[in-house]
Amino acid sequence: VSESHYTSNHIFHDNDPKHASKSTKEWLHQKKIKIKGRNILEWPSQSPDLNPIENLWWDLKKAVAVRKPKNVTELEAFAHDEWAKIPVDRCKTLVSSYASRLKAVITVKGCCTKY
Repeated sequence: VSESHYTSNHIFHDNDPKHASKSTKEWLHQKKIKIKGRNILEWPSQSPDLNPIENLWWDLKKAVAVRKPKNVTELEAFAHDEWAKIPVDRCKTLVSSYASRLKAVITVKGCCTKY
């Protein structure tokens, strides 16, 4: 992941317990990522219909799989490479779809949507 991703004004966070784990907090500290004072986009955990980061994880998973990593070292390197290639416009599009996501979830009373 490039440093520009670390210094973004937006941080996606979905309250999943692993995102609040000791190891995650340590990683954020090591990378000097300070969440306080940022625009934190929060979603309930376990809500892929609402959280655009789930779409980015899927994009990343597909891109890394195409490269067929042979070991953990390659997996990590490929994940970093592919994450850095995700266009900013992809993120903006996902965030701008939030109102549509909310409407869709309300319409189906909390069940799955096309998102």
